[in-house]
Formats: sequence, structure tokens, C-alpha cells
Amino acid sequence: MVGLAEPGFVMTSPPSRSPKFPLRLDEVGKSLSAPRTVLRPQRPLAHAHANAVPRAPAAGLGMDSDDVRKRMVLRLRAIGVVNESVLAAMGAVPRHRFVDTALVTQAYEDTSLPIGHGQTISKPSVVSRMIELLLGGANARASGHPGRVLEIGTGCGYQAAVLASLAPQVVSIERLKPLHDKARDLLAPMRPAHLRLVYGDGMLGHPPNAPYDSIIAAAGGDAVPAAWLDQLAVGGRLVAPLRRAGTQQQVLVVVDRTEHACEHSVFEAVNFVPLRSGLGA
Repeated sequence: MVGLAEPGFVMTSPPSRSPKFPLRLDEVGKSLSAPRTVLRPQRPLAHAHANAVPRAPAAGLGMDSDDVRKRMVLRLRAIGVVNESVLAAMGAVPRHRFVDTALVTQAYEDTSLPIGHGQTISKPSVVSRMIELLLGGANARASGHPGRVLEIGTGCGYQAAVLASLAPQVVSIERLKPLHDKARDLLAPMRPAHLRLVYGDGMLGHPPNAPYDSIIAAAGGDAVPAAWLDQLAVGGRLVAPLRRAGTQQQVLVVVDRTEHACEHSVFEAVNFVPLRSGLGA
């Protein structure tokens, strides 16, 4: 796994336009150079399981201590997260409540961890990076917040909790019923009224609450589904992992919808679980 190259986040490819959707990287130009490594990709699920070994907590620090989250925020700042709203949200949400008890001592390390059913909770650096990109959309810049958000892939609910601390409305959809139920239970003690959890097929988005100012996906496929673009508001922004054609490499792709087109930008390499359609029991 490639390590962190240097602090600071940079765009690896200039914005370009693609009239074809679903968006595929093999349809947006073949001259894209390999992304510059500025974010350590999440490890595949098998590696996450291998790394999930209980460790002793730091002496004198419980997981409920503000100091634990403050240290995580300092690390995020050191690797290039600069948006103060994002850093504050990351510092406010207790990540340890969303991981299994056996792994709780690793809750504030920058690592992805298994949450069951073949899924993982994303690394804090990946969550903060993607949300920071989301806040760069035109509507978000104008309002100072992500607006109405659609999250594809609730998982255990951690990223939904972070988004809910930033946005006035969040709809989070999960295709696996056990994870949907798990997130609902974990979020119950802190769940605000403006966060809605939906059991459904994320590939289809969630038309009843569309259009969305921000769409963020926690799973990567070969293409950005057309349904997501249809549900993205003018001035809205979508952030999702996407596989490069002919390779197994995923990169972050940002899509901005304007009045007349959709513009895309390619960012650094990431590693997410596969995007799948349909419902899972």
C-alpha cells in the first residue's frame, strides 16, 4: 500500500467535461496521468480484518475523552485537511461508538475497520477529505454548508453523523438491511431530526427528496450511475470513488453540475468496497 507522499491535498487532473452518463473514466479522456499520491488509500477489507487486532489504549485516556478526538483532528490537519467546519465535525462525532467493542482502541487511528457484512468504516482522513471536497461545490460555497445531502452507503452510520453535523438535511441510503438496522440503533442516541436513514438500492439514489446539493458515495463502481446525476441539483457537487478502466485502481472523482453540463475532476487514489445494486438481507 502506497504511503502518504507529503502534506497538503492537490487536484491531480484539471476539470473536464463529459456529455455521457453514466460517467466512466474511459469516456473522459485517456491522457490522464497517474494520480499523485496525497491520500493514503484505505486498505482492502481483507487487510482491514488482518489489522483489526485489539491494542491497549493510551494510558489515562478513555475513548470518551475530548483529548482523543482532538489528537485525531491534529493529525488530520497535519496531512492537509484545512476546512475548519469539517475538522470541528470530525472532532465532535464519537467514532468509537460506531466500531465493534473489540476494535474500540483503534477507533481514532487513521485506519479503516471491518463493521461486518463485508463492509468497513472509512478512515477518518478519507471521510474528512471527501466531505471537504463536497464543500467545494458552488451551492455549498454560496451557503457555507453542504445543503441537502444524499449519502450512498450508510454503513455503520459514522459518516452520516459527521454529515448531519454540517448539513441542514441528510438522506443516507443503505442496501444491506442488517447494516441499515445497525446504523439506526447506533445513531438513535444522537440522531437529529434532519437525518433520514433509508433502506434501499443506493444505485437508484433516492428520488423523493431530490434534487440534492451534495451527493457522496462510500462504494466504488465502474461508472457514476445516471440516477445520481439526474438527482444532482444545478450548482451541486458529487464525490465518489470510481475505478479506472482496465485497472483495479480507484480514484476520487468530483462531478459539478452547471446549468448546461457536468464537469468532472479526478483526484487521488482510494480503495473502497465495490458498488453493488439491489437489496441485501
